Amino acid sequence: MWLFDHLPPTSPDNGPVSQRTVAILAFDDMEVLDFAGPYEVFNVAGELGEGHPFSVFSVGLTREPAVGRGGFTVLPTYSIEDAPPPDLLLIPGGAGTRALMTNDALLAWVKERAAEVELLLSVCTGALVLGAAGLLERRPATTHHDASDELAAISPTIEVVRGQRFVRSSDTVLTSAGVSAGVDLALHVVQLLAGQETRDRTVTEMEWMWQS
Repeated sequence: MWLFDHLPPTSPDNGPVSQRTVAILAFDDMEVLDFAGPYEVFNVAGELGEGHPFSVFSVGLTREPAVGRGGFTVLPTYSIEDAPPPDLLLIPGGAGTRALMTNDALLAWVKERAAEVELLLSVCTGALVLGAAGLLERRPATTHHDASDELAAISPTIEVVRGQRFVRSSDTVLTSAGVSAGVDLALHVVQLLAGQETRDRTVTEMEWMWQS
């Protein structure tokens, strides 16, 4: 099992950092914080980090507004048909992931992007989408505590990790638990890719109280 807890940054805090694009999927019945929490982390890190290390955009199944839980609405910057290839791709969770699990066009797009991105991230039940796309076979993964059995039912080879905030499922696939865990995962990715100083600036700006 690869637990994604205490890995060192991939670049030194005072070294050069390349700007990376981060695409976050928007869809009907997505969980609000699953989308907005990581969006805020990467956007703030992109503003405050040296060299502006992240640039964030949203991707929808179409360019029509995606209406999440409680009426939270996102107008996607791109659709899956015209989105530029990102460096990082994040799949939020929410009740709407169940429909995505049987959407062949979306699953094909996720699989295609998975072969190209530096990191593929899921929050909450976004892991169900990765599982349905066949990206968690013979790998550890975590999800919202209420969806652990659903994730296990997708394939007997998925090693469901319960009670872990986030897990490194492979060299390029990272899964997190429910809702607020997406912020923790995003902050950890900021540290890995842009360094401790950028993570600390982001935490301070957001007044995020989580302690690693």
